[in-house]
Amino acid sequence: MNKNRLEAFSDAVLAIVITIMVLELRVPHEPTWHGLADVLPTFLSYLLSFVYVGIYWNNHHHMIHLADRVNGGILWANLHLLFWISLVPFSTRWMDESGFVQVPVLVYGINLLCAGIAYVILQQALIRQQGREGALARAVGKDWKGKTSPLIYLTGLALSIVQPLLGIAVYAVVALIWLVPDRRVERFVTRARQD
Repeated sequence: MNKNRLEAFSDAVLAIVITIMVLELRVPHEPTWHGLADVLPTFLSYLLSFVYVGIYWNNHHHMIHLADRVNGGILWANLHLLFWISLVPFSTRWMDESGFVQVPVLVYGINLLCAGIAYVILQQALIRQQGREGALARAVGKDWKGKTSPLIYLTGLALSIVQPLLGIAVYAVVALIWLVPDRRVERFVTRARQD
């Protein structure tokens, strides 16, 4: 099965998710710096969620680029990932509108954790399709980011019970870890383009 439709559909869904999130941003009630400061928490939660969606878009692009073809299992694994990402606008808005209290921050963290697990499931489905000697398996290597991220999310969830803002800080740490590009994957993508 050709991978182009999967990639085009995924790009469209991620673009819609970002659009929904930006439409959720509220305009300040007053045209002053103070009014702008009042919506700063909303903007920061949007920024964190935007970064997460951007990370998924970037890594998804690289991962699919390294795939030769896809099958039905990969299509379902991809839909599973898109499902969790599509809930990010909901969990972001709830967290923001509640004033960053415990349960919405926990739900946001669970949303991020489930998206991370879904990404690993998709990655493993693609690796199974290619085999252990395929480009994706070699590019991912030991996948320390993929293995440690769920543990960090769980730490964030635990801290959210104690102090929700600590949980959000931990979720931001995971985003920072993934913002650093994996040079091995980029080298494999570059090499695949040249071939």
